[in-house]
Amino acid sequence: MKPIHVTQTSMPSFEEYTEMIRELWDSHWLTNMGVKHQQLEFELKRYLQTPNITLFTNGHLALENAIKAFQLTGEVITTPFTFASTTHAIVRNGLKPIFCDINPYDYTIQTDMLESLITDKTSAIIPVHVYGNICNVHEIDRIAKKYNLKVIYDAAHAFGVSFDGEGVANFGDASMFSFHATKVFNTIEGGALTFKDSSLENVLNAYKNFGITGQETVDYVGGNAKMNEFQAAMGLCNLRNVDQEIAKRKAVFERYLENLRDIKGIKLSQAQIGVKSNYAYFPVVFDGFQLTRDEVHAALKNENIFSRKYFYPLTNSLECYQERFSPEETPVAKYIAERVLTLPLYADLKLEEIDRVCGIIKAKATSFH
Repeated sequence: MKPIHVTQTSMPSFEEYTEMIRELWDSHWLTNMGVKHQQLEFELKRYLQTPNITLFTNGHLALENAIKAFQLTGEVITTPFTFASTTHAIVRNGLKPIFCDINPYDYTIQTDMLESLITDKTSAIIPVHVYGNICNVHEIDRIAKKYNLKVIYDAAHAFGVSFDGEGVANFGDASMFSFHATKVFNTIEGGALTFKDSSLENVLNAYKNFGITGQETVDYVGGNAKMNEFQAAMGLCNLRNVDQEIAKRKAVFERYLENLRDIKGIKLSQAQIGVKSNYAYFPVVFDGFQLTRDEVHAALKNENIFSRKYFYPLTNSLECYQERFSPEETPVAKYIAERVLTLPLYADLKLEEIDRVCGIIKAKATSFH
């Protein structure tokens, strides 16, 4: 039986991509913010409806450099229900992550808890938009203004999402997007930072280029996080097709809903009011189901279907942070992380393949009756 992978990278036609990169053989300009890089920044500003953007070689370095550019200190409130990158970016900047629990509805940061975690050492909040679900941005904004905190969103899952007609790139002081091959929109590897304060542009561009600000001047201790021209070319091709990709993902998402919405012991993510989704993931929480999440994961794998325990483990329980943090302090996140499974979802997943995935789950739901 043909394997069904948890994701499949969206790619343009071979001819479209080779046509896009053809002129690189004439210019020999392959990196250092070339023509393709500049064009992609311009196109992304338009697509994301945001005034300021800078591209990076990946989303993680975009987040690390955002934290550095805002000169954050002390403690940063965030969530453990995320990819390791979010927590690592904070720690690698010499800061202490303070973990806030998530809400059990859309798995984003629990804003009711935020104020209780703020101390005189808190400098920022780094909330995470999860599975394309958007954080309670208005409440986070209110709290941040009250305590004079910066807000940097981890928007790795939220490319193309809007809330009440406003692009998600415009919330907070900055938003980090991942353009990794597995994302709704990809540049092979890659990422970007959108930000409100236009004066940050020169600083961020210097940080990603060794701190260089002129031919003979290096004003910052920077690193190397530049997106190359081949990545940017892939992004330009994929951006042409991203709305079609999202529409295809929506059809996959809705087929899953049809199949699984009425099964006892399965909790599905609820659509958020006012949010235009990108259908990035299809998370299922197995709570009171006939099998545990791990047993469902194994049963699917046995049929050559590959799902993902995402996010598991929580970042506050990773081996590298043992004895520093405790998942017990975020019980809702711990509960969801032990029960959630993201099912295969990508634009070209066929309806019969979705039915095959769901058929196995349905069979497990009835086999014990």
